[in-house]
Amino acid sequence: MKTLLSPSIMCANLLNLEKSIDELKESGFDRLHIDVIDGAFAPSMPLGLETIKEIRKYTDMYIDVHIMSVNNEYFIKEMINLNVDRISFHEETSVHVQRYIDIVKNAGIEVGVALTPARDESVLKYVIDQLDSVLIMMINPGYATNKNEGQIKYGLEKIKNIKEMIDRSNSKAKIQLDGRVSTDKFNDYISYGARDLVLGSKSLYKKGLNLKENRENIIKSIKEAENGL
Repeated sequence: MKTLLSPSIMCANLLNLEKSIDELKESGFDRLHIDVIDGAFAPSMPLGLETIKEIRKYTDMYIDVHIMSVNNEYFIKEMINLNVDRISFHEETSVHVQRYIDIVKNAGIEVGVALTPARDESVLKYVIDQLDSVLIMMINPGYATNKNEGQIKYGLEKIKNIKEMIDRSNSKAKIQLDGRVSTDKFNDYISYGARDLVLGSKSLYKKGLNLKENRENIIKSIKEAENGL
């Protein structure tokens, strides 16, 4: 199974999104990962709805949206109106998980459920067979700029457990990782079952190298990891 690569647009140059998107596409990427954060679920608000609307109008790239909000239904419907390609919402702030899954699927859009680091994967038991993806947060949402905020130590165990759930239920869901997903750890991520990596400050936008150089390192690491399966 091919590993999907989803550049996080919030890590790009937010003062020149057109150029950033063009550079990603010219480099061979066909997907964008967009975080929709309300400022309440997590202490950040990088992109507003109008900005996301303009991104959708500007590019035909696959748009993967990760909603981090205390009011999921509102943002889900807004993203449906923008005709994005996949919507992932957090289980922790969803009273009606099944309802939200149905709303997204009935709109003809791929659906994912996201889990914060300490959330037990058992909450996916009754819905995992309906999902296109499961997003695992590898750090606490909204704290990526905090230098003292490290990846969760039980991340690989969580990937393994969710992969087993997916296999048992014959689900088509891919495991997506978000939050300081490091090029150095691609082999571990992929060997444990992750197949969709959000690229940010520890991979595609790693300091000291340009976009092209980072992409080359990413592709090399992915190939090595996939060949080892």
